[in-house]
Amino acid sequence: MTDLTTHEASRKRLLIALALTCTFMVIQLIGAYFANSLAVLADAGHLFVHNSSLLIALIASSIAVKLAKNFNEGYKKAEYTGGLINGILYVSIAVIILLEATERIELHSQGHVHEVNTFLMSTIAGVGFLFHGVAAWVLYKGRKDSINVYAVFLHSFFDLLSTVSTFVAGILIHLTGFNIIDVLSSMLISSFVLFTGFKVIKTCLTGLLSKESALPNVDKLEQAIVDTEHVESVHNVTVSNTDDELIVGAHIVLKHHCTIEMHDDACRFQVEARLKQLFSVEKCVLQIESHDCPHH
Repeated sequence: MTDLTTHEASRKRLLIALALTCTFMVIQLIGAYFANSLAVLADAGHLFVHNSSLLIALIASSIAVKLAKNFNEGYKKAEYTGGLINGILYVSIAVIILLEATERIELHSQGHVHEVNTFLMSTIAGVGFLFHGVAAWVLYKGRKDSINVYAVFLHSFFDLLSTVSTFVAGILIHLTGFNIIDVLSSMLISSFVLFTGFKVIKTCLTGLLSKESALPNVDKLEQAIVDTEHVESVHNVTVSNTDDELIVGAHIVLKHHCTIEMHDDACRFQVEARLKQLFSVEKCVLQIESHDCPHH
């Protein structure tokens, strides 16, 4: 799979996850009102931020696809920036929930007890488990391809765990009558959000602040390849730096007479030698195409 294809696949996974979480968010907001549950309401608010972060991740992914022609640090910066905003949102919502939970604990200590519809609370959590389970599964398959997909996968996996926490809290409240469990459950959810947010922020800041060596200009690479004997034209040029190794990929169209004489190996060797000499390219991934390639 090419890097551009990978980004497009990541964007599709994010779209599917966004559709699922938005649907459940509406269910959760309505249910939180009727259940009078802070845990459900907090998770609904958290899910609103989660959906906002998903939208940011989609925008970052779209920018990444636009910048993927030269596969340089530009697309990485776009993804890391989107992931960083996600992390900040995670931390923000966690702080808000913790503050609200602290206030409810104080009210509880003063004798103000809020009633919770435990049946509705647990039912919503059960439905959420299904929605978040599907979303997490979709994102899990693409978590290694994109920092944004990884960030959203972590969040969706947390959502899955939080539904279990809310479900158990509802059962415990029903059995014991201790409504304070609802508040404690919301604090548990917030703590995990906080941890996830800081982890994503750390990863993205490391990526954004990393000092990578400047990559060769793609236009100059294209010109160098076209100036090589046997080459008619070139397209889909990519350049990346992996483990301090400069890698160039390209689709090369041979001249008509070279296609007939099958100069594939000679062309490949000359392009590799020229790029190594001019740009210190360590590795080339070249797709040789005939002169009558349907794209040209």
